Amino acid sequence: MGGNHADHHHAPDGHGRALRLGIGGPVGSGKTALVAALCRTLGPSMRLGVVTNDIYTTEDADFLRRAGVLDPERISAVQTGCCPHTAIRDDIAANIDAVEGLEERFGPLDLVIVESGGDNLTATFSRGLADKQIFVLDVSGGDKVPRKGGPGVTTADLLLINKTDLAPLVGADLTVMSRDAAAVRDGKPVLFTSLREDRGAHSVAEWVTGLVHDWAHHHRAPAPTTSTA
Repeated sequence: MGGNHADHHHAPDGHGRALRLGIGGPVGSGKTALVAALCRTLGPSMRLGVVTNDIYTTEDADFLRRAGVLDPERISAVQTGCCPHTAIRDDIAANIDAVEGLEERFGPLDLVIVESGGDNLTATFSRGLADKQIFVLDVSGGDKVPRKGGPGVTTADLLLINKTDLAPLVGADLTVMSRDAAAVRDGKPVLFTSLREDRGAHSVAEWVTGLVHDWAHHHRAPAPTTSTA
């Protein structure tokens, strides 16, 4: 599944390649808002790049550039022209090119976020493209969604349930959603948030920071040995 692209190209300052974080989820769930929030919170302390996927437009990239959360040059737009699944799971070449292009221009980077186009519950990233994955749901889809499962819900490294502020308005029971999500995710983490109220997505940013630190520790190029002679 595109594993050849996962080779680690060591940058001159001793860093391996950046951690690649895929963000997927249905249309309107808050993927782009999450990317903006993570850039807002992590940007001051991390070297970031972002790749967005839209079928025929650059709408998500344009939104992020207008939001001013990251240097616009560090946001790369892929127009997939096809089902979003294909560009993140099957034919990932355009996304890999965009990721590697950012690393060549701005590297070494700590984190590259790859946002999928709006998709459904079956969307997953190829592990040749994304090292870790967040799947974003929102409560307005109803509290039955987590128990319906689907690969995005059950296998993502983090499930984020967004728009908790809307729960009373749509009759969604967050306790039910939490219980059902836990039942189908086999111990993998679930977070609840309202990106409208927490524009920095601080709980998610904390989780991502841990990933980036672990990644850097395990993938940093070995320090050059010095002769004692």
